[in-house]
Amino acid sequence: MMRSVRFRFTSRIKAHTEKGMRRFFCILGLSLGWVTLLPARPFIVLVYNVENLFDADAKAMFEDYQPARYSRQHVLTKLVNVAKVISKFEEGRAPDIILFQELEVDLTDTKTPPDYTAILKRYAGTTIQKMLGAEFTPEVADLPSEALLAKAMSDAGLKGYHVVRGENVRGEGSRNGQAQKCVVFTRFPVVQAISHPTLDARAIQEVQVEVDGARLYLFNNHWKSGAGNPESEPTRAANAQTLRMRLDEILKEDPNADIIVGGDFNSQYNQKVRYKKMKNTGLNDVLGSQGNELVIRGKNRDLYNLWFELPAEERGSDTYQGEWGTLMQLIITRGLYDYRGVQYVDDSFGVAKIPGLNLDDTGLPIRWSFDGPAGSGFSDHLPIFAKFVTVSDDRTDRYISLRNPSEDTGLASVNKVEYAAINLAQVALKLDQLPTGSSLRDEKYIGKIVQIVGEVRPGRGLSVMVRNDVYDVWSFDPALRQMLRDKYKEGDNLRFYGELNQYKGRWQFVIRDPSWVKWKL
Repeated sequence: MMRSVRFRFTSRIKAHTEKGMRRFFCILGLSLGWVTLLPARPFIVLVYNVENLFDADAKAMFEDYQPARYSRQHVLTKLVNVAKVISKFEEGRAPDIILFQELEVDLTDTKTPPDYTAILKRYAGTTIQKMLGAEFTPEVADLPSEALLAKAMSDAGLKGYHVVRGENVRGEGSRNGQAQKCVVFTRFPVVQAISHPTLDARAIQEVQVEVDGARLYLFNNHWKSGAGNPESEPTRAANAQTLRMRLDEILKEDPNADIIVGGDFNSQYNQKVRYKKMKNTGLNDVLGSQGNELVIRGKNRDLYNLWFELPAEERGSDTYQGEWGTLMQLIITRGLYDYRGVQYVDDSFGVAKIPGLNLDDTGLPIRWSFDGPAGSGFSDHLPIFAKFVTVSDDRTDRYISLRNPSEDTGLASVNKVEYAAINLAQVALKLDQLPTGSSLRDEKYIGKIVQIVGEVRPGRGLSVMVRNDVYDVWSFDPALRQMLRDKYKEGDNLRFYGELNQYKGRWQFVIRDPSWVKWKL
């Protein structure tokens, strides 16, 4: 018997919806109406690189995360902020499956995985704030980052997860140990978990779960860094080969197996066409990720990259040098389109851009900052997500109908960050809005665009005096930097909009676009 199931999610709609609506990410839910399905169990898969979530044991491979800079208050801020982001899904319940990247490999770890359920039970009578504060003990210091995260999430009401960590195993020929690992949080029963060692990268994590009696394969990845570097692409090709070999094993046994591949691949979705010098890319050539949604129903291509669910101009979850990147991926197999087991919800892929939370005034990710006694920010990566349901037809010979199947045009799309399009007059902080005599040197203003009139100070680099404090003035555009140095001399008044930041302990205003220095009083 068929029935109607109503579900809520946000993403782009493949039909030509109004651009502003597509970008309005109210993750609390856009109702897409009543959809006729068989009895179904809807759930969300979220992929989130949390930018170095390290624990509180004062031991770290990265210098930035040692006690001189990374305090227990910093740990708490990171934990609470991760929980805030994921709590915006499923009306505060959070996704049922989360693929995390960049959690610390615990340097004080034992070979036996922690009993996360027992840990939560042991600390049920306290809070993560107290555990990292007045109640901090050597036992708390010994907890790995994923256990601390599970506690922070539990305190926020995000409960019921099985925690599965990726093991710190090294691929043959790897030169260095890894400081980070992948971790899966899932509310579904875990059938099996395997960590596949791969060359010079975090182990590829395979977690098999049971969803309403159906087997779902999850692959959590964090490949070698350096997306635009041809010298590191062979390593990513080796990472891709590790994954491809395992996928081939599964698909040989069951061509319609339900498989979700996600993570930080340190590759653009269109790696091969975006970087012409790379003749053999890991993501596109070795793994076979591609954007023709119908072709995976055949025998030759078996993976579809969900970035193609979005219009080209909306593809992006990280930024670098003024360009949006797509290092995070969600890739699915043909089995997610049939009428057996788990099924992809058409057009449900999206990027978790949450105004007022993980986006700054320019619409960019608010990445982690050590500044201030407790630090601030979230991650240099925005999470990506998609929705799935379970179906009980047990038909692998039928596929869901698609409203507007995606096609891979082969274009090397690069999305520039549109700084000139920002309504500066609307978003900028005015100095007269601040309390008299107060300073901008406050962590709550970091990332804010500020309307500035400052007196140019002496020195090699350009700096200005604002409210009796000196700030560097910087732009990533070399031509704009040179123009400012040539035009403005010591004692001149420089009028501009600047994004307040810190760099190596120095306060600065970043001018993102030449139009930011053209306004007049």
